[in-house]
Amino acid sequence: MRFQSLDEWLSWQESLNPKEIDLGLERVSRVLHRVGHNNHFDCPLITVAGTNGKGSVVAFLEAIALAGGYATCTYSSPHLLRYNERIRIDGSEIDDESLCAAFERIDQARGEEQLTYFEFGTLAAIDLFMAAKPDLVIMEIGLGGRLDAVNIMQPSVAVITTIAIDHTDWLGTDRETIGLEKAGILRAGCPAVCGDFDPPQSVINHAVKSAVELKLIGHDFRVEPRTETWTLHANENSLDELPLPALAGEFQLANAATAIMALKSLHGFTTGVDAIKQGLRDVRLPGRFQIIRQQPVVIVDVAHNLQAAESLLSQLKAHDCAGRTHAVVAMLADKPVADVIKAVSGKIDCWYPAGLESVPRGLSAAHMADAVERLASDVKLSAASTVASACEQALAAAADNDRIIVFGSFYTVSEAMRFFALHY
Repeated sequence: MRFQSLDEWLSWQESLNPKEIDLGLERVSRVLHRVGHNNHFDCPLITVAGTNGKGSVVAFLEAIALAGGYATCTYSSPHLLRYNERIRIDGSEIDDESLCAAFERIDQARGEEQLTYFEFGTLAAIDLFMAAKPDLVIMEIGLGGRLDAVNIMQPSVAVITTIAIDHTDWLGTDRETIGLEKAGILRAGCPAVCGDFDPPQSVINHAVKSAVELKLIGHDFRVEPRTETWTLHANENSLDELPLPALAGEFQLANAATAIMALKSLHGFTTGVDAIKQGLRDVRLPGRFQIIRQQPVVIVDVAHNLQAAESLLSQLKAHDCAGRTHAVVAMLADKPVADVIKAVSGKIDCWYPAGLESVPRGLSAAHMADAVERLASDVKLSAASTVASACEQALAAAADNDRIIVFGSFYTVSEAMRFFALHY
């Protein structure tokens, strides 16, 4: 074996391909064939693409399937604390030994192919899922759709969540162009579900052109919130008295409905109402308006684009606090920093901008502080070099009835969760 530890494998993979992101299906397709697999699982596969809501839909799909007693394999990205979070079998993270063995098999099969970090992980997940022989596989698209490594596999149902402006360097600068990239996961004869209330016309056109039966939220299915329950209406059928999801935010009803419709679209796959209700109660998704500490309340959220920031703002309004709101923010340089800060600034009393200089594309502490100062100059600002030091400053300044929100990227949330786990 090339390496004995998971950390060694991951460190090596980061430098194998000189490009951090190298979209295309040729390399992964060749390696998949060499390792002895085709592009079909022996069970249904649901692929999930979109800008925001992908992780939530994947979490709902997994929770409901597990509640129904189905052996389920799930692939998602990125991770927060451990790489193993990306690959789950029956709800449990893959162990280091199994993951390293899969990496070795991919390494032996790749020859001279310069796989990216994401491609290596995707192929390892496919290899592990082939051996597990589950009843259902759920795979989240990493970036875009058409050229993402996950798209080498043939889905049974394709899901597209909300589409917003993000990853413009690779996907385009407008929703129509980005939508067409996401629609690349659609296949002729494969049912699809879209959870965007205002989908780009490019998605609808591509579905028509590809002879795809596309179910649209607000048209083919809709949600009806109530005080303590909600109803999913789908044409002539309804699911009544559904429990509110364990994930916070009314917008999660749309994600839950999208997941339920995807499961209902699987031919020969039965999802009972009891499993749906239990899955809604059981679902967990770290890093999405997650409370990790009390007195003062500390909330982490991976919001890093305008649409996600607007959802974060709605959550801050819905869960107001008696005291002040302190915000720790650190972002990547290729994200819409100004839009995100402006979106939430009305609910922030004190800012603690920090740097992400140790991660790829991370914005420096100085640039992050400058952006906040320009856009929120009327509130208190205390800059910090790292997320950990910003969390420490915010915690020292916060009263028991205050709250601290940490957001801006998966890296930001990961560093904050490590800080509070180690020190508090």
